[in-house]
Order: sequence, then C-alpha cells, then structure tokens
Amino acid sequence: MWLVRRENNVQELPRMFGRFFDDFWGRDWPALRNLEEDSVVWAPRLDVEETEDSYLVQADLPGIDKKDLKVSLNDNVLTIKGERKYEKEEKSKNVFRAERSYGNFQRAITLPDKVKANEIRADYKDGVLKITLPKAEEVKPKQIEIQ
Repeated sequence: MWLVRRENNVQELPRMFGRFFDDFWGRDWPALRNLEEDSVVWAPRLDVEETEDSYLVQADLPGIDKKDLKVSLNDNVLTIKGERKYEKEEKSKNVFRAERSYGNFQRAITLPDKVKANEIRADYKDGVLKITLPKAEEVKPKQIEIQ
C-alpha cells in the first residue's frame, strides 16, 4: 500500500469513496454480482431545448446503428431505447483502460406540454439523434390584440 500525502482536495472525495466501496466489496459481493446483467448499465447524454413552436431533443449515441434505436411517445413521455453492441476482437491485446459502456439503455423525458404526435421528426446523423416535437396549437403562446 502506498501512502500519498493529499492536500484538502474536495474534488477527490467521490473518487476515493468509489474506490473504497469497490475495494471493500468488489464484484463478488452478492448484491453486486448480477448488477450489470439486471439493470441499465449506461444512458446517453441529452440536451432538451424549447422554442416557441417546438421542443428539440438531441442525444449523443456514437457507435450505435440506427436499426438498434427505438423512439416512442406515450402520454407525453418521450422514450429513447437502444443498444450499443460490444464488438470483441479475438486477437490478444493488452487493455490499459476500458471506459466505454455497452449494452441496453433507455431514457425517458416527460414533456411539459402536448405535442403534435403525427408531426414528430427524428433524424440520426454522425452519432447524434435529433428529435423535433412540434407543440400542439393550444399550448403555443398567443398574442392578444388590445381593443
């Protein structure tokens, strides 16, 4: 064990606690044994923007084939599901670091207003999924003329 002097660095605390629990229980602890098999392992990052006429959702999904994505809208909840498949090479390699996540994911966003479900558009290019959800006419801001 190495003794390293550390200054009062609050930013190190989450990493240190994470290492403590990983070292203490490891992957053999019964509650963690099947964690990755039974739960969502990762989720893509999203941006959600609102304009006067619509909502724009953008999701970073690099390395995912379009056929492995599903987008749905149910009761004003937009759901994005998919899978990033692990492509394993048979050559023996020395892996120094493995940080990319693989497997199934799901993100759900509750929209604050009704949208025109029949006019939703989803485009996927260069690993970015862009979904445009036009607002329903009854929720768009209206200018009222003063008489």
